[in-house]
Amino acid sequence: MTDSAYGRRGSDFNLPLTIQDFARVNISRMPHDSLHIDDQSGIREGCRVLRLSGPLVLTTMFAFQSTVRADTSQSLIIDFSSVPYADSAGIGALVGAYVTRQRNGRNLALVGVCERVRHALQVTRVEQFFRFFDSVSAAEGASAA
Repeated sequence: MTDSAYGRRGSDFNLPLTIQDFARVNISRMPHDSLHIDDQSGIREGCRVLRLSGPLVLTTMFAFQSTVRADTSQSLIIDFSSVPYADSAGIGALVGAYVTRQRNGRNLALVGVCERVRHALQVTRVEQFFRFFDSVSAAEGASAA
């Protein structure tokens, strides 16, 4: 019995790989993830809105962290409507943003979080730290109260 991907028989899987084995394996590069951050003023004074587009992952979290750390507004709303997924590094950056803002008496709200990201927040047991809204206007209304 031969494994078609590697050209090896079942009993040969414990043998070291040869150059010919590597030549038969199709290895493609990881996709290049990018995150676009649109930083805008909110409708009321002291409110900022960050609209994210792309995944919040290890390769993109540094720009996110930088933008969040530079923000001095009283209320920060992060629009996740165009964020398809977040990995543990991205979630860590989000928790870091929450902790920093909480320590300084400032607000953080998340808008449009998809089911995949929400599930990641639940699994990592950090979902309870965040306030979730369906729209930026709802989040701005809540931060004014």
